[in-house]
Amino acid sequence: MADIGKDISQAKHLLDAGELVSIPTETVYGLAGNALSSVAVASIFETKDRPSFDPLIIHVASLLEAKNYVTDIPVSLNALAERFWPGPLTLLLPKNNNIPDIVTAGLERVAVRVPDHPLTLELLSQLAYPLAAPSANPFGYISPTSPQHVQAQLGEKISYILDGGKCKVGLESTIVGMEDDEIIVYRLGGLDISEIEELVGPVTVKSYSTSNPQAPGLLETHYSPSKPFLIGDLDELISKYLGQGDDFAVLSLDKSFSVVSGRNQIALSPNSDLKEAATHLFAAMRKLDESNATIILAELMPDTGLGRAINDRLKRAATKE
Repeated sequence: MADIGKDISQAKHLLDAGELVSIPTETVYGLAGNALSSVAVASIFETKDRPSFDPLIIHVASLLEAKNYVTDIPVSLNALAERFWPGPLTLLLPKNNNIPDIVTAGLERVAVRVPDHPLTLELLSQLAYPLAAPSANPFGYISPTSPQHVQAQLGEKISYILDGGKCKVGLESTIVGMEDDEIIVYRLGGLDISEIEELVGPVTVKSYSTSNPQAPGLLETHYSPSKPFLIGDLDELISKYLGQGDDFAVLSLDKSFSVVSGRNQIALSPNSDLKEAATHLFAAMRKLDESNATIILAELMPDTGLGRAINDRLKRAATKE
């Protein structure tokens, strides 16, 4: 199994040697390798069993450093970076030739962000290269928000997990780019769109599922538990599966159901706080997936603020009919 610790020098040594390390961010834990090494990046795809047509995000220590890996940062996107970096914002920018094509799946833009975590920022400041770092989980499964989640999923495939505690945001970053002078949100995430619009005006949300993604994290099926995961009206779903005698677990925003055992139900936020719900989402999905239930029943959140991003993840995790 992987060692878990806070030794930045050990993480740097392994990364410099071309190995992979799991790193903490404010969003989720990443599986990191040297983004300028095609061999290291190929190892990320292999370790995660991730399809090579799904591009990766590179992580840098600052906006100034990001400029080494892109050819241009439009004024509006630069304003977003200045305001929200470090933070859960990824910018899709025209890539420099020093970024290998394997990172971007052959596309002309690279996804870049500055993560908001002191350990990882210190690590990045000591490296002579950016880190490519998708979530540290087998492809398609629930994203990890603690070192223990990474250990359970990839501990036998990597040698070190940099321990930054539990992730404070719990949803992947919001991905933003531009098309024909229009600001586009490609993936809903940990940065609320209203905060973006306060700074740069109206944006177009183009968060969609595709087999040929323009940005990371846009595939139709993603973040999925191993058990059937059904979304709908919880009262109706519970009545149906009680009648069938099935063992099920329940994931809700703030509800409690007397007919369901306490260990088989989780309310993401008893106070209906969507930010709190986002923080707990992936850990809750994982806990219910590890329960004795055979089916997980869930409901959509209010479709406002971070609820939109949570719903995006729930819909991608849902079992397809």
